Amino acid sequence: MATDAVPLLLERSDPSKLFCEVPDPQETGEAEMMGSYLMACRQKQKLMCQQLCMLDSLMEFLGGLNSKTDFLNDHCPKASEGEAREKWKALKREYEGDLVEVEQLIGSLQQRSEQLQDRRDTLETLVRLLQQKKEECQAVARTRKKRNQMAMTQMSLRRDDSLQASQHALRSCERQLTQLRQQSDALQSVLDQRTHLRDQLWSCVQVWQGLGQYRVQRVSASEVCVELRPQGRQLEPLQLRVTSKPPRHFHLQVLQGNAGVLEETINWPMEQLSAALLAVMQSYISQGPMLAEIQALRSSLNSGRHGTPCSRPSTPKETKIAGLGFAIDWRPAQRLLVFLKTASVVCHLVVEEGYPSQGTATLQAVRKDGRDLNIAALQPPSQHPSLTEWLEFLSCCPGV
Repeated sequence: MATDAVPLLLERSDPSKLFCEVPDPQETGEAEMMGSYLMACRQKQKLMCQQLCMLDSLMEFLGGLNSKTDFLNDHCPKASEGEAREKWKALKREYEGDLVEVEQLIGSLQQRSEQLQDRRDTLETLVRLLQQKKEECQAVARTRKKRNQMAMTQMSLRRDDSLQASQHALRSCERQLTQLRQQSDALQSVLDQRTHLRDQLWSCVQVWQGLGQYRVQRVSASEVCVELRPQGRQLEPLQLRVTSKPPRHFHLQVLQGNAGVLEETINWPMEQLSAALLAVMQSYISQGPMLAEIQALRSSLNSGRHGTPCSRPSTPKETKIAGLGFAIDWRPAQRLLVFLKTASVVCHLVVEEGYPSQGTATLQAVRKDGRDLNIAALQPPSQHPSLTEWLEFLSCCPGV
């Protein structure tokens, strides 16, 4: 590069390496000694010129000899004084011409040296300007770098502040979101509770609309007897006894009576009396078809005649028309119907849960005079006989 070649050019164009340094008399303070020194130098130069002339003549003479014997045998000719002077003058003229030429060369060299010095000065000036420009550029670069570093530092600080603010805002939003979620969960829980309560109330309303009527039979200081009458269903009234117990509790007892339900006892707070009555009524109504059939079979005994001989099984319609009655006993705890055909023959029928829509009635045992009979061949004509069909079949079966 050009900047790398500048020091080499300045070193090659140094004046101290182009010319011999001559001490300045004004600087050394030896001006008087310089004159005698120069005169002595001049005398030495003349002596050296004379010696060089003699050496040149001797070398020319020796160059003309052919052998050593010619040098020993040849007598030196005596040159005339005029010839020697002519030679001296010729040498002097040659010396003066060479001196003029050397002086011209020296002048040309000095002129070139001055040009070189001018160019060196110009180069040094340019180098200084270049150095100044370089320093200015470096200063600008340092300033710019420092400004960039400050800008980056400020930007980093602003970024950190923004990040902290964002994190703070995010944490705040997360806290608010958590609170909102908690509030939403609480509101959802309240909504679920109220929805469940609404559904319960609606179901209660629907059930009470279809339950029918109730009648208070007896009232005392701590006891109330209530009779529930299902509406639109051929079911006997359900007898209930409600007894108050301290503190603010009640004792609900379901009486079996003629209804054919299992007697049970409920101990609940007084505020849930209505719900308890509703639950008992719903349980009673859910067994409505089965209990209605059992109650119809039991009531037919009271209204008709019992045990008339028959030659074939009668249909439910014929039985109802004929007014045949059956001596039966319903045991709700075992879900067992006991049919007393005669004084010595007792039949046991088991009724499954969900009868008659889902469950079935099956013959469990037949006892005659205390002994169990074989019931494998006892089956009514229908595939899934009802209780009425079983009773009609057993009452008219000759093998039982």
